[in-house]
Amino acid sequence: MKKTIIIAAIAALIAAYFLFDLGSYLTIEAIKQRASDADQFYQENPALVLAGFFAIYVGVTAASLPGAAILTLAAGALFGLVVGTILVSFASTLGATLAFLSSRYVLRDSVESRFGERLKAINDGLERDGAFYLFTIRMIPLFPFFVVNLVMGLTRIKTWTFAWVSQIGMLLGTIVYVNAGTQLAQIDSLSGIASPGVIGSFVLLGIAPWIAKGIIGIIKRRKVYAAFTRPKSFDRNLIVIGAGSAGLVSAYIAAQVKAKVTLVEANEMGGDCLNTGCVPSKALIKSAKVASTMRNADRYGLRPVEPEVPFRETIARVIDIIKTIEPHDSVERYTDLGVDVVKGYATIIDPWTVEIAGNDGQSQRLTARSIIIASGAEPVVPPIDGIEESGYLTSETMWDAFAQMDAPPARVAVLGGGPIGCEISQALARLGSDVSQVEMADRVLGREDAEVSELAKSVLEGAGVSVLTGHKAVRIEGSTLIAEADGSESPIPFDTLIVAVGRKARLKGFGLEDIGVDTDKTVNTDEFLATKFPNIFAAGDVAGPYQFTHTASHQAWFASVNALFGQFKKFKADYRVIPAVTFLDPEFARVGLNETEAKEQGTDYEVTTYGLDDLDRAITESDTKGFVKVLTVPGKDTILGATIVGAHAGELLAEYVLAMKHKLGLNKILGTIHSYPTMAEANKFAAGNWKRANKPEKLLKWVEKYHSWRRG
Repeated sequence: MKKTIIIAAIAALIAAYFLFDLGSYLTIEAIKQRASDADQFYQENPALVLAGFFAIYVGVTAASLPGAAILTLAAGALFGLVVGTILVSFASTLGATLAFLSSRYVLRDSVESRFGERLKAINDGLERDGAFYLFTIRMIPLFPFFVVNLVMGLTRIKTWTFAWVSQIGMLLGTIVYVNAGTQLAQIDSLSGIASPGVIGSFVLLGIAPWIAKGIIGIIKRRKVYAAFTRPKSFDRNLIVIGAGSAGLVSAYIAAQVKAKVTLVEANEMGGDCLNTGCVPSKALIKSAKVASTMRNADRYGLRPVEPEVPFRETIARVIDIIKTIEPHDSVERYTDLGVDVVKGYATIIDPWTVEIAGNDGQSQRLTARSIIIASGAEPVVPPIDGIEESGYLTSETMWDAFAQMDAPPARVAVLGGGPIGCEISQALARLGSDVSQVEMADRVLGREDAEVSELAKSVLEGAGVSVLTGHKAVRIEGSTLIAEADGSESPIPFDTLIVAVGRKARLKGFGLEDIGVDTDKTVNTDEFLATKFPNIFAAGDVAGPYQFTHTASHQAWFASVNALFGQFKKFKADYRVIPAVTFLDPEFARVGLNETEAKEQGTDYEVTTYGLDDLDRAITESDTKGFVKVLTVPGKDTILGATIVGAHAGELLAEYVLAMKHKLGLNKILGTIHSYPTMAEANKFAAGNWKRANKPEKLLKWVEKYHSWRRG
């Protein structure tokens, strides 16, 4: 109702403007003809004229009608420079703010519902630099003021910020026009005021804030670097610390663009992912899946058999797989690519200098224009009484320990219900271990929706894992873990204790604290992945906010390009579409929002699901456990997020990652041919479910009548 009143009021003002030909009064010729009469009336009734003029000016600008420039001239002609400037300055700000509020109240919700994702980036920018940006465009009269009012109303800039910045930003232009009005007899047209010289002056004034911002940036950089002496020349364009995913990609990009780059790694090339994380864990998971398939062969019409697990050979296969992939990340390969690879420990001495203590006993100092910190992360070990004496293993140390075992550990206690804890629990249970998984929270995979977590728990229990959620590990007594739940303690005996409660950024030993690089739980960076020193960047797990190999590689592109070419163009790291997969069997995969996050953020959504028990390929494979769940904008096919649980869910997720990255909706997925019979059809059928739930009922009734008419 209120929106209707506002729209009606604006429409009435616009109609009156054209109906009564008010535009004919808002010309230079008309003002010249009536100036003397108006001046006499003003002398006799100053308060009335000032109030009336103020009201008219506010009405014209609030309704975004043409004529504000002419009224500004009239103010100069009638009231002089000082009074005219004060009057117009406040009237224009009030009118502009009313137009701004009208646009916000009437249009913003509908615009946000349609272009929410695009506006989010604009609003984020305005939150940081809104006042500065608005001031700049107010200073340049090439931007129509009424357009600025209406467009700003669609954003999230604060009303008070819009008002005071407009007041200041329009002041200079107001003075110019009011002053021109005092010389009304010499003015023939508006172009006489807005001459190229005047416009040029305005443009210079408009870019002055940007110039000032650049100068401020230089001053800040000088302040940051004040305690250090910058080298006159540099040994390298880039030094990269750490040869995990982020470091390898950073060095690769630098070498490809012919920069001179040194990559420093103290341990194994390839980092955690190749040597202790993604690769070995997935190799073990595959062996465990085969064991489970043998044990459950009757699902496929075959006679089940209990597998023999020569654990030493199982782990030997894992190590062989690492060695097979190893050449992709080797010193030799990167040296051939043009990277100077140095095995050793790197310490940052100053913002341009890195000291390398080589594994061969030699040390050297190198200078570089830019440095990228890609030191990765390490397992978190909670401060539990007795843990240091327990002989615990982590995702980094368990592989060496496993390699010495002839059989899987008989009793395993796994601390942690996240992806790593879940994956290793299911794998070891399938290989024959008696596994107890202890999670302090009330469910495993706590970042997922409740039904996803419940399914993960049932999958683990189906493999033989004893899942103890809501249990807090309080102490370790010999080979027994004591966990507390609801005030009572439970003893959990173990032969092997695996700690998988999370990972933390590697921050110590690189000299970061000595030179003043800000760290919290990670290296603190800006949106360009730069630290407080504009030439020092961070990428991968050490930078956060995600701890995925693919995110580390993704960040590496931004860090390396900004490090090498940031003086010309800098790119903000883009985290809009980040996929994640937990490699249980079945797999749990997600991209974008789930319901839990959507509710936390106050995002409206619709849910579409498709169960794999209806999918032909899943039925033929006897792999029907799972579903596809898609969140969309209400009434639209715009994808907010997708969660897939099922066989090959990580592969199926790629279609949604592509769709979200390139802003393709469910209609596009529905219109894409998917091979039959494949698991990928699940995505098409999920889109079909959305389409049926959003079919145009009113139109279909008319179509039904049409077909009835066609039948006679």
